[in-house]
Amino acid sequence: MTAKTTLERFRVAIEQSDLAALDDLFTDDTILYSLAKLKPLEDKQTILGLFDVLLRIFEDFRYDAQYTGVAATSADGTEAPSAVLVFRGTVNGQEIHGIDQLYFADDGRIKEFSVFVRPLSAAQALSETVLARLAEAGLVPAPATQ
Repeated sequence: MTAKTTLERFRVAIEQSDLAALDDLFTDDTILYSLAKLKPLEDKQTILGLFDVLLRIFEDFRYDAQYTGVAATSADGTEAPSAVLVFRGTVNGQEIHGIDQLYFADDGRIKEFSVFVRPLSAAQALSETVLARLAEAGLVPAPATQ
């Protein structure tokens, strides 16, 4: 599998809400940096659980642009083939603009993934919704009540 093939398969899986198709696109030690958690997710099953939540809560999700190249990863600074996917969608009535930044391993699978979104109000709403759903699924601890 090449990074290009993985990227194409990833886009199709997301656009068709096909969670099962995502499973073999990630390395077993993928790191995912999310707005919802301070620490990155480093467990493949939790990452797939996150995508399950995202596929269910986004409305009108679409990728508007795609850029590919080589970039230094956040985890260890090594250069790797990478891609940036620009997206738009709606969660709880709020329009969200963002990017998914993917880094690929030598075997073409995704080894690191970062998500960036705006505006702040939509990012906060998305983060709260995602954390609550992940906690309901038992994938992260329940948020502390105040």
